[in-house]
Order: sequence, then C-alpha cells, then structure tokens
Amino acid sequence: MIKQKPSPKKKISFKTKVGFDNEKYLAEQTKEILERVKQFNNKLYLEFGGKLGYDFHAERVLPGYHPHVKLRLLQKLKDKTEIILCIYANDIVTGRVRGDFGITYDFATLKLIDDLKEWGLDKVSVVVTRFKDEPVVIKFINKLKKRKIKVYTHREIKGYPIDIDHIVSKDGYGKNCYIPTERPIVVVNGPGANSGKLATCLSQLYHDHKKGKKSGYAKFETFPIWNLPLKHLVNEAYESSTADIADYNVIDPFHLKAYNKVAINYNRDVDAFPILKRILERIVGENKKLPYQSPTDMGVNRAGFAITNDKIIQQACQQELVRRYFRYSCEYATGIEKQETVELAKKIMEENDVKIEDRNVVAPARKIGKEEFDKGNMHKGISCGAALELKNGEIITVVNSKVMHAASAVVIKALKSLTKISEKIDLISADVLKNISQAKKDILNSGAMSLDLNEILIALIISSNTNPTAKHALEKLKELKGCEMHMTHIPTPGDDKVLKKIGINLTCDPHFSSSNLFVA
Repeated sequence: MIKQKPSPKKKISFKTKVGFDNEKYLAEQTKEILERVKQFNNKLYLEFGGKLGYDFHAERVLPGYHPHVKLRLLQKLKDKTEIILCIYANDIVTGRVRGDFGITYDFATLKLIDDLKEWGLDKVSVVVTRFKDEPVVIKFINKLKKRKIKVYTHREIKGYPIDIDHIVSKDGYGKNCYIPTERPIVVVNGPGANSGKLATCLSQLYHDHKKGKKSGYAKFETFPIWNLPLKHLVNEAYESSTADIADYNVIDPFHLKAYNKVAINYNRDVDAFPILKRILERIVGENKKLPYQSPTDMGVNRAGFAITNDKIIQQACQQELVRRYFRYSCEYATGIEKQETVELAKKIMEENDVKIEDRNVVAPARKIGKEEFDKGNMHKGISCGAALELKNGEIITVVNSKVMHAASAVVIKALKSLTKISEKIDLISADVLKNISQAKKDILNSGAMSLDLNEILIALIISSNTNPTAKHALEKLKELKGCEMHMTHIPTPGDDKVLKKIGINLTCDPHFSSSNLFVA
C-alpha cells in the first residue's frame, strides 16, 4: 500500500510530468483478469464501471495514464472478449446527457459501439434495462437492429433488490432475456451510472447456473483506488468528482473483518454488499462457499500498482479538486446542479488545504479581466478575461473584443507564442475577420459579430493555404492538449465544445458572458 505523503508545497507547476506507468498497468491488469477468468471455469461477467475510453478524469489525476488504456486492454484480450452495453430505458426517454461529450445517452451508446469497432472490438450487443415499451425507446431499438446490432430488453423486477425470493426465481431474473455469449470474458458496460450493469451480470449468472454453467462475476472500477489510503488525494478527487451524487469513500468493513487488512471502497458498494452476497448465494447455491468475502474481493483493479511518482499524482489531484469546484459552481449558476454539491466540493478542497488560487491560471485571468473593466474597454459591457498556461510554464492572457471571443483570442495568442512569431503579425488578415463578422450580421442574422473559436479555427485553416506562418501555427494546435485554462465567464456552448475537442482543461468563474438568456 502506498503511504500518504505530505501535500506538496504551493505553487503547483503544470509542466508535463508523469506519475503513472501505462505499460505496467496493462501487464498487471491483463494478468489479474485472466486469473479471475480461470477461477470461474473460463466464464466471467466483468462489470466495467466508468468509461471504457475517453477517461479524462483518470488522465488528469494520474498523469501518464492514457484515456484509452482500457480499450488497449480489451484489444489485447479481444479474442477472449465480447461486450454487452446496458442503457436504462428512462435515460433515453428523458434525454439524459453525458457531461464529457454533451450528448444524450442513446447517442453515447451509438458512439461507444463505433469506438469499440475502431479498436477491433466488434462482438457487441445491447440490452435496454427496465424497459416499459416506451415509443422513443422502441425507435432506438429499431435503429440498432437495422444496423445489425443485437438488442435485448429486460423488464423492471418487482421488489428489486430487496425481495430476493422473487428476484432469484423464474418470475424475476428468469423472465429476463438471456444474452447468448461465446467467449470467456463478457465485459458489461454502459454510457453512464445506473445503466443496469450489475443487474445484467446477475441475470446472466442466474441463467448460466440454471444451465449448469458455473460462471462468475467481477467488477472493474478504477476509483476509488483500493490500495491507497482513504484520504489519499486520488481518492479525495474521486469523492469530488461524484459530489453530485454524494458518493463517499470508506474503509471496507467486510474486508477488514475477513482479512484484517485495510482496503478502500465507496459507500454504495459497501452498503449493497450484504444484499448482493445473498443474491449470489441464492444463484450458486446457499450450501456453496462464495469466493468473495468483501466488495473489495470482487474488484480486479490494479491502477494503484502502476503509480510511479506519488508527489506528481498528488499535485495533479490538487488541481482536479479546484476544477471540480469551478465546474459545479458553473453548473449551479446555469441551474443544472444543487448548491449542496458546490458546498461539498468546497469542503473537500478545504479539508485538503487546497485553494482556488493554487490553480495558476485563475489569478491572471481575473487580473486582466478587471484591468480591462476598470479601463472601460468592454465588449457589450462584459470584460471576459482568459488565461492559458502552456506546458513550458508561460501564461497567456487576453480579453474578449468586438473581433474575437476570449476563447478565440487566447488560442490564437498561444499559437503565436508556440510559433515564436510577434503578436503584431496577423495569422488571419484583418479584412477576412471583418468580412466574416459582417457576413454573420448581414447573411446569418446573428446578433453577435465577435467570432467564436470554431469560426476562428476555420478561418485559420483557410488562411493556412496561402500563409505559411498560419500553417505553421495551425500545426502547433495539438500542443495545446492538456494545457490549463481559466476564464472569468462561462463560455458559449460552441467555445466550450471546441476547447474540449482540443483537449484544453478549462475552468471558469460562474458568471455569464452575456445578459442574453439564449447564447448560441
């Protein structure tokens, strides 16, 4: 177990550092999963919590962790693996949105299928959980079937998860469609939390055991990391990331009792373990000893063993605590999140002696925004400051203008710095910018003539055909991935989307950039 070390002294530097070994992680994780498969007669239902790919939270808190490393893992095991994707019917009905991509869960499922195919993982089926014949869900099912995707439905089980006699019976799991699988590892995943992954695994186990197949279950959840201390900053960052659902980490009491060893889990897994254990006992036969004595026993995660520099990891987690606080603050301002969530994120920061000012880009963004406000140089009465820290430690600062949004201006200025050209040299001619702005007003009837980041990048791409300097600057765009940025106002949806695509880690103060209620 890695021991908790004292928090690093401020200020935090965000130059590229690595504290996590992907290759060691892959080797450890592959070995652990294959050993678990052997334990259950070569048939394992592996519940994958979190994201299969695009795990940007893990990338931020474990510097060196590749956001697609779990897809690499499955690719290594692809001849032994097939995948079941679960989606809760009501998430389709309500249009639930996945925060990292800003797309609904049904579209997230389609994207996930496409992503898996790109990695050579094409043995995929879908199960719609708690299905109630909703018309919009039937439309989604038909869309998948027409694309040759196998789709199954599971109904809501009365009394779930308390009435075990009914659940583990022909009228409970027995009524669920059985999903035929051929390979030894069946990964069960979904577009988000509460998709029905565990229930699907248990339903499959029930049917298998009725057929005399002694298959088993395990869980792959990266966070919290079970062999790090309870209050390690990696685990604190996980608590902050789930403040919206009030998850919290605990010492696994079942593991402590069974083995006299400390292991970390989260509250819902610990609370659910007694019921889950009874269901598993009923499925496999109550006279047979279960292989699991604790929720930690069920896990296969080996991330803690791949940490190579704890100090770097803790620095990254301090940054993540601040990011989460800003994110929840903005979501509260827009009516998405609760005040209690903001307060919980702030409490976690305070308990770990982390302050807003520890994020290097906050003070410069606020400073330049205030200076322009004091000068009266405001665009539409709003002075939006932005600061972006390059990987060499240089901090770029800008404000919005009649020509560009702050997000547009800071990216252009950063590209000039990386290209080592003077700020006075135009990457995009003033005439081109003026013509685009005028076209927005005259042709597109837009009330905003200032150019957003998407418009600026398109203009830069066009300019690069005839301007070698613009072409050179455009080639530097990929170097902004992983850079830190702060804005004094909430960006427009368009700017926010493009910044995410570039890979910039943005935070912003919970203020609106316009007095208009609708901002495109």
